Amino acid sequence: MPVDLWPADLPDALRAELVDDIAVLTLARPHKRNALSDEAVLGIERFFAAIEQGQGEQVRAVVIDAEGDHFCAGLDLGEMAERDTFSGVAHSRMWHRAFERIEFGPVPVVSALKGAVVGGGLELASATHIRVAEESTFYALPEGQRGLFVGGGASVRVPRLIGVARMADMMLTGRRYSAEEGQAIGLSQYVVPDGTARKTAIELAHRIAQNAPQTNFAVVQALPRIAEANPRDGFLMESMMAAIAQGTDDAKGRMRDFLAGRAKKVTDE
Repeated sequence: MPVDLWPADLPDALRAELVDDIAVLTLARPHKRNALSDEAVLGIERFFAAIEQGQGEQVRAVVIDAEGDHFCAGLDLGEMAERDTFSGVAHSRMWHRAFERIEFGPVPVVSALKGAVVGGGLELASATHIRVAEESTFYALPEGQRGLFVGGGASVRVPRLIGVARMADMMLTGRRYSAEEGQAIGLSQYVVPDGTARKTAIELAHRIAQNAPQTNFAVVQALPRIAEANPRDGFLMESMMAAIAQGTDDAKGRMRDFLAGRAKKVTDE
């Protein structure tokens, strides 16, 4: 059963609950299409910091979803003030710091997408590890039409998913991608019927939570760094991570169960 308790102090724009060993963080500004205020971004940072500091020690995975018809329409432009160059850099780095807590936090994160996943909303989604999109989902980076440039990590994370050329097209021409198109190019891993993204995301999170902690750690922390490294360094990091994982008591116990026929085998079903 969901428990509406969370140790981190969260703003009204966010809501958190525990569903067994899954923490669900909900964007709760549906009247603003869940546009991200500075207060909300700092709340996201505090939420993931609380998990990292062990305040939600039973948490094995996180789901990010949203109230209303839209996941997130981006930066709350109503809060956008004229900033000097230094203040602009500091504001962007605040978003980077918060979203790095997601990407390189202690547990895998699944996002449940629907409606607008636009601008800063796409930056938030791209920091998660698994993205589940409802059929209503659409993606856009409208900063180019507003005289802006992305500042919440999109220029690093989105090209990893879809390539530089596709991101340039989105920013230069205002191109939008539908849920199906987004899955085809790598913006999500799943497309599901409208109204089911949260349920699917929680089911996936429960499946992830059953993995060995050392494996989830390796996938979240080591895999992205290995993929970005030159092959020589990447192979060495892979060997070290494989040795660390297989040397744990948990891994040894799981292997004994497999060899004894007590573990489920991979099949084509």
